[in-house]
Parts: sequence; C-alpha cells; structure tokens
Amino acid sequence: MTATRVWFITGASRGLGRAFAESALAAGDRVVAAARDVEPLAALAEEHPDRLVRLAMDVSDRAAVREGVDRAAAAFGRLDVVVNNAGGMLFGMLEEATEEQVRAHFDVNFFGAIWVAQAVVPYLRAQGSGHILQVTSMGSGGGFASVGLYAAGKSALDSVSQSLAMEVEPFGIKVTIVQPGGYNTGLFTVGTTVTEHLPEYEPLRQKLAEVWGDDAGPEPSTAAPVIMELVDLPDPPLRLIVGGHSYDLVQQMEQARTEEYRAWEHLSRKAPG
Repeated sequence: MTATRVWFITGASRGLGRAFAESALAAGDRVVAAARDVEPLAALAEEHPDRLVRLAMDVSDRAAVREGVDRAAAAFGRLDVVVNNAGGMLFGMLEEATEEQVRAHFDVNFFGAIWVAQAVVPYLRAQGSGHILQVTSMGSGGGFASVGLYAAGKSALDSVSQSLAMEVEPFGIKVTIVQPGGYNTGLFTVGTTVTEHLPEYEPLRQKLAEVWGDDAGPEPSTAAPVIMELVDLPDPPLRLIVGGHSYDLVQQMEQARTEEYRAWEHLSRKAPG
C-alpha cells in the first residue's frame, strides 16, 4: 500500500460512508468525501483541513460524476480507494411502486455506481493500481417482501461488479463487493422513499414488522475497522460479508437455495442444455 492513501467515498455525509471517511482520516489517509449535501461534513473538514475535501455531487447525474471524479483526482493527485457507497431505500411492495420511484431508485443505487466506476477506472489504470469497493448488501443474493427493489438494485450491482473485477484485473485494479448487514445508517429514515400503501398488503406488512422488530442495528463505526483491514490486504477477496450475524444469515440463504435446486434437480434435467 502507499504511505498515505487517497480515498474517494460517495454517500460520505452519513452512515457507513461517514464512518469509513472518519476511519481513513484517523489512519492518516486523505479523503475526498462526496455527497449531495456536504454540510454535515463541515465539522470534520474543519478538523482535517488539509486531508479532507468535501465534494457536492449527485451520483445519478453522469456528467456531474465525471466532473466530480476529475476534481477528486486533482485534489490530492491520485485515487487509491474508491468506495461506491451512495444509495437509498425504496420501501414498499412491488405493485405499489410508481415508475418514477423505481427509476429514481435505480438511478442512484445502480446507475450511480456505474457512472462512478466508469469515471475512476481511467485514473486507476493510468496508476496501475487502485481498489474499488462496491457497497451492496448482505441481501443482494435474493429478494425479500417490501424491499425487493432495493435488493434488485444491489443484486444488479453485485453482478456487474463481478464483471468489472475481471475487466480491470489486468490493469492492477482490485474490486471488492462489500456486503454489509443492517447497520444503523438511517437508510430506513432519511434515506427512504416509501410507496403509497395498498390495504391488501397490510397483513403481510404487520408480519414483517414483527419479524424485523425495532432494532436499528449496530453503529456504522463498528464496520469501519473491517474495511480498514480489507484495504490493507495485498490480495483482497471479490466479496466480503460485513457482520457475523449477517454472515450466518447469508449462509442460511445459500443453503436453502442449494437445497431447493437439489429438490427439483429431476425436473431440471428433463430439459437439454
């Protein structure tokens, strides 16, 4: 690793992005913190005036992302760790979601990450190094009632990130798909768009509320040490689940999927191909 790394973090004003920025600064690194609203980062910028640059940027605007990445690379002369973290929640049943809500959600959670990746790769390729962290979710391997569109965006990002890793590996660029569990990031409050509820789904909604409970999850700062260790690895993994409980849940989901495949293997094998 370089003596002092330069981080470019989207969605850096709160949640995991903010926690990663604070940890990077505490380690002596430099950070370009991007968000639509950078005012929450004012105090942090005063504390680290020479090592933190705030960048107002909407990841859903491809031209703005191009300009923002150019400014980020110019700020400290290079980019070492790129964290595609910006995102939001679309909460509601599939039937309830409007076209505007669905498109706006994917513009941020999926297309925004693509625009950032497209913009940073030329810089990292020219350096011959760099590490892109694509923040998805521990639930990106499958959907769940009322958060299916969120999972769909994260699943799409997971797939394209695996392709990206293969494409940029010859240039010395690493890609890790970071799959965090449910941290107290404000995703279900300030980061949420809620559909207009249809009464037909109220029984299911009540069951989901009972399953999830009121636990907001651990603080984002508890995930940051894992990310700091990750970026120090000379050969980082393609995927990393962040959270012990989340790891167990993912393993259970993977096992259930495998068991279902095996249960219907006899039907699958009736078709050629």
